[in-house]
Amino acid sequence: MQVLVIGTGNMGAGFVKQLAAAGHQVAVAGRDRAKAHALARQHGANAVALEGSAQEREVVFLATPYEEAVAALRSVGDLSGKIVIDISNPLTPDYMGLTLGHSTSAGEEIARAVPEAEVVKGFNTVFAQVLAEGAEFGAGQKVTVFLASDSDRAKQTAKSLAESMGFATLDAGGLRNARYLEPLAGLNIFLGYGAGLGTGIAPTWIHQR
Repeated sequence: MQVLVIGTGNMGAGFVKQLAAAGHQVAVAGRDRAKAHALARQHGANAVALEGSAQEREVVFLATPYEEAVAALRSVGDLSGKIVIDISNPLTPDYMGLTLGHSTSAGEEIARAVPEAEVVKGFNTVFAQVLAEGAEFGAGQKVTVFLASDSDRAKQTAKSLAESMGFATLDAGGLRNARYLEPLAGLNIFLGYGAGLGTGIAPTWIHQR
């Protein structure tokens, strides 16, 4: 699949690594073009730095902080018909709280800002370390990616991409349920940093048999 990753930080680098390894054609965009080129070069023929717009890319992974998300999306051109996977969480500066909640979410606000795109909330509960190291945990357990969107097409595409990278997926309903997924990510961040469990953790849902 033709994919664009916006962001060259730890999460962006993790997506480029895993998507390229899964055989997808990945373009990388970031504020620092030299860094985008360097990141692409690390992953062989399946990864390139973005030249021009996102026109030929079917899916956009938005791997930026929430406060930079809309500007980053608008910087890559026309998003009409594009599927945007939003991984952001609206965090306070100390990462221990959320700046949005109850009546809206980062995912919904991004969707309002780019109504021409189909937005999926996903991967926001996955730490960069987990993404970089791969989806397999101990005892064969896979990390779960929760997906929320008002577009079935977008959600199924995000599911296919996540599973191609080795993740398990769980349908989390419509995009308004990003209001639940973002606090879940906040709890995960607290457990990782505030409670000292480290970043090799991830939430999942267990089904009773």
